[in-house]
Amino acid sequence: MCGIAGIFYRERNRPVNPQLLANMAAIQHHRGPDGFGVEVVDGEGVGFSHARLSIIDLDEDRARQPFRSTDGKLLLAHNGEFYDYQRIRTDLTSRGDRFRTKSDSEIILHLMPRFGLQETLRRLRGEFAFALYDAEEDALHLVRDRFGIKPLYYYAHDEGVVFGSEIKVVMAHPDVPRRFNNEGLLHQLMQVMVPGTTAYEGINQVKPGHVVTFRRQGLGYQVEDRPYWDFEFPEAEFHKGEKDEAESIEAVREGLTEAVRLRLMADVPVGCYLSGGVDSCSILGLSAAMRQGPVKAFTIGFADAAYDETPIAQEMAAATGADQDILRLDGNQLYGHFEKTVWHAERTIYNTLAVAKYLMSQHVRDAGYKVVVTGEGSDELFAGYPSFRRDLFLHGLEDMDAAERQRWEAMLGESNKLVKGAMLSAEEHDDMYLTDRIGFTPSCLQPWLSCEDTARTIMNQDRRALLETYKPGLAIAEKLDRTKLDGRHPLDRAQYVWSKTMLEGQILTWGGDRVDMANSMEARPAFLDHHLAEMAVKIPPLHRIKDRKEKYVLKEAMKGLLPKTLYEREKFAFMAPPATTNKDKWSSMMELAQEFLGDKAILDSGLLDRFGVQQLIGEAQNDDTPRARKVQLDAMINHMLGVQVLHKNFIATDIPALAAQRAEDLGWTVKPGVKTAV
Repeated sequence: MCGIAGIFYRERNRPVNPQLLANMAAIQHHRGPDGFGVEVVDGEGVGFSHARLSIIDLDEDRARQPFRSTDGKLLLAHNGEFYDYQRIRTDLTSRGDRFRTKSDSEIILHLMPRFGLQETLRRLRGEFAFALYDAEEDALHLVRDRFGIKPLYYYAHDEGVVFGSEIKVVMAHPDVPRRFNNEGLLHQLMQVMVPGTTAYEGINQVKPGHVVTFRRQGLGYQVEDRPYWDFEFPEAEFHKGEKDEAESIEAVREGLTEAVRLRLMADVPVGCYLSGGVDSCSILGLSAAMRQGPVKAFTIGFADAAYDETPIAQEMAAATGADQDILRLDGNQLYGHFEKTVWHAERTIYNTLAVAKYLMSQHVRDAGYKVVVTGEGSDELFAGYPSFRRDLFLHGLEDMDAAERQRWEAMLGESNKLVKGAMLSAEEHDDMYLTDRIGFTPSCLQPWLSCEDTARTIMNQDRRALLETYKPGLAIAEKLDRTKLDGRHPLDRAQYVWSKTMLEGQILTWGGDRVDMANSMEARPAFLDHHLAEMAVKIPPLHRIKDRKEKYVLKEAMKGLLPKTLYEREKFAFMAPPATTNKDKWSSMMELAQEFLGDKAILDSGLLDRFGVQQLIGEAQNDDTPRARKVQLDAMINHMLGVQVLHKNFIATDIPALAAQRAEDLGWTVKPGVKTAV
């Protein structure tokens, strides 16, 4: 798990500054504090750099990246993990290949010449983002894993391409502009982003399961963005008729067991995250069974009992003999670490759970662990979120009468009242563009789409005027592949949309990689194994949600491992207590607001409207404001603080100068003509 960066100029004879590449590595030192590497291909206008976190092959010199192939035709910089690489490596060795390192990354340089890029990608398993320059094609390939677990950003302009694992890495190049675009600002204030975009002008993401190729042609270059994998839910007809429930349960048990086994492999100790949920408890139970000994389990506990899951986590830890480490947090302490969290997340956050996870990753690293296995992805595969149950009841149970359906939805709303206004919309919100594309507006997007009017009122008036005809729902809908939606069961459609929006844009960014790697800590989400996912999409919807029990098939598969309390209870959405419902936390939030939402700060950034901000905060303070609206306003205040923090740290700060200073402080310097990579 590392950080990568690189430059690919349009003109082959334009020299690449190796120190600039070192600077781009240095500003992401947190992703790879164990060493750096720089490689420039002479006369090709291309160069890569790498900041290394040692997980596999701890020999610093032998496994230092970027890698060059023995014939010099391929240049590679890789971030992430390739699981099952030993089997691939053994197969290639039997065919005559010889390896220079023990790194999993090196398999790319051997697979590519034999099989080409498409077949190489099919054989890879894990979470990864990598850049590959192919001299024969004169092309740069930017590749991101199937779910978007690992980040990869790029800026393409007339002069060439700049890429990196983080936005700040791309901005470290002086040719890259640093400014918000208006559409991105609106979406940051609404929480949900348009797939593949960022809030910054000209900076894009490689979409999950995609390859973006830049191929030089004549005086310019051709750009191709193509998918190599996607969620392939079957046609609705596939689910009709009786299906063997026991078969589904057994398939989940086998698939998850294999996914966990692979993710426990490392040359350093591996622990587990443990909340009180089915997902992490299942991971811990399987890990303990495989290790046949105590597993280190890290748990976040909140002082507010309504949001605290430590009692069940403690029960699970005791049942497995885990060495549990509980980090107890008071919600009103979280705003003291808000700015640092947003600096790493590089986007706004709606809930301070992101801050709690940032502090947890710091705690894990301080405890001497670089790797943990996590439960992210389970809700996506097995329909665990309350929004999925709502969509199933409203759109996927054709034989249920209206009164019965309303009764079930009322139960759903009551059991998830703590998150109403955030994970569930207080009222039905229909977006005509999304409904046209999907057949209905998925419940997972409704709470954020319903923020649009409020978000517009807090935007700078000039920026707001330029977005008068912009439709956020349409922008999102246009990025969704209709061929993956048409003819699918409503629950499958809802899960597909979540995977393209909230999973990649939230769960795996400020809930995953960005806050974990902020402290040089690698998280491995076992559920997001594509072999497991390809099996899970074929499980009948009513095996995923049965009666009122979400993730039914997973619970049955793991029943022998789970505490009875956990097995029987409904899904509990893990989040930090909102400040708008907690007096002490509100004081902490307003203390931060004095710095970032004061008149001068708003004027300097040019992002927000002073009057709109005051109105929103006033509404949040009003005792007559309904609880669900207060939860929604809590999210929006966090977003307002977030965009102001981003302006201070990414727009007003001279990022190229900061990167250069980081490199100097670290001693990451490169003399012209000197290569630091293998």
